Amino acid sequence: MRISKSIILVAVAVSAVLGVSAASAANLPARTYTKALNIAPVYNWTGFYVGVNAGGAWGPSDPTTTTVFSPAGYFALSSVGAIATAGAQRADTSVFTGGLTAGYNWQANNFVVGIESDFNYFGVRGSSTSGPVLYPCCAPTSFIVNSSVSSDWLATVRGRVGFLATPVLLLYGTGGLAVANVKSNFLFTDTFATARESASIDTTRYGWTAGVGGEYALMNGWSVKAEYLYVDLGRESTTSANLAAFTPPIAFPANVFTHSVDLRSNIVRVGANYKFGGPLVAQY
Repeated sequence: MRISKSIILVAVAVSAVLGVSAASAANLPARTYTKALNIAPVYNWTGFYVGVNAGGAWGPSDPTTTTVFSPAGYFALSSVGAIATAGAQRADTSVFTGGLTAGYNWQANNFVVGIESDFNYFGVRGSSTSGPVLYPCCAPTSFIVNSSVSSDWLATVRGRVGFLATPVLLLYGTGGLAVANVKSNFLFTDTFATARESASIDTTRYGWTAGVGGEYALMNGWSVKAEYLYVDLGRESTTSANLAAFTPPIAFPANVFTHSVDLRSNIVRVGANYKFGGPLVAQY
């Protein structure tokens, strides 16, 4: 069978084209595949939160008792100084504290600012006794000065400013207003003529608080924290003129007594917060 020259030429041309195509395909680089990027969720600190806290509080209180000299009064001049020295007292406290917290945070990049308030049980109790102390003028008769201080609750309203050491670890400073009830009782007695004087303080004190802390996010809105606060509620004073002595009692109003008390406390506590809203932000 004869094959025409045209058919032979077409076959040769097709073979050449196929050979070139195969060679070109062999020189192409191997196809690469890119794995989809993992998306890591990042905690968003912005939002309203509520929580609980508990810890310990300790600190000093310095109650004082003084009186004045009067020629028509009960005390000798030397007794007034002795009472002032004995009346400069110290009452140390160490108590449990715990309560509720609420606040709101705003996050901007790695910085978090916010406002936080709490209301806590604050079972401060402390007392001090000086004496019996000998009267300089009239030994062996003596006197005793008793004082006590207590508080039942503490509330704070504080600003918070923090930096994210990691996306889930907030380190912050905090400070603001502290409010608490302060109660104190004072009693002076002696053995010279069964003298007796008493006074009390029961008031709400406004002071300040400052501290530092750290908070760690656990996702799903939960976080845990630990913080230190220093609280200073200042000093409150009262006077009395109810000194009486002898039997039957004789009043000596000229010997006015002044009593004062301050309340300071160190607080270390841990807590847990739950934040509403504020969805996770994807990080690529």
